[in-house]
Amino acid sequence: MKTLYLVRHAKSSWKHDVDDHKRPLKERGKGDGMLVSKKASTETEAPQKIISSDATRALATAHYFKDAWNIDEAQFETNHDLYDFSGQNVVRVIKELDDNLDRVMIVGHNHAFTSIVNMYGNKYIENIPTCGFVKLEFDENHWSDITTGRTVKTIFPRDLK
Repeated sequence: MKTLYLVRHAKSSWKHDVDDHKRPLKERGKGDGMLVSKKASTETEAPQKIISSDATRALATAHYFKDAWNIDEAQFETNHDLYDFSGQNVVRVIKELDDNLDRVMIVGHNHAFTSIVNMYGNKYIENIPTCGFVKLEFDENHWSDITTGRTVKTIFPRDLK
């Protein structure tokens, strides 16, 4: 069985005059990152690997989960291909995951993530909110073979406040 955790980056700030790729988290995003990562770490098994978009806001979000699960640096990586809003690159990254990994977390961006959870999950989600966590399970042995799986858990900041 393969388990995929998808996390949309936490709320980012627009007040800085920086390129989109370098936008940081705003205070609300930092609080949500701590809240959701703590809840996820107590209710789900740690991923064997976390792969994050290299955008500043996604990477900062990923670090909250890395710390909550105490994930080793060797099991944490960035991938520029996850700086993707359509989802095509994200799907390719997922399908090319090492089959020795059974639980993987991907941290990235909308609209890609909402599309992917609706394509691969069995529960319609209108929109994954910022810092939204979705757990999908697949009865497959190879990431390249995943199709429709089960939407097992969602953790959204609004549900924890």
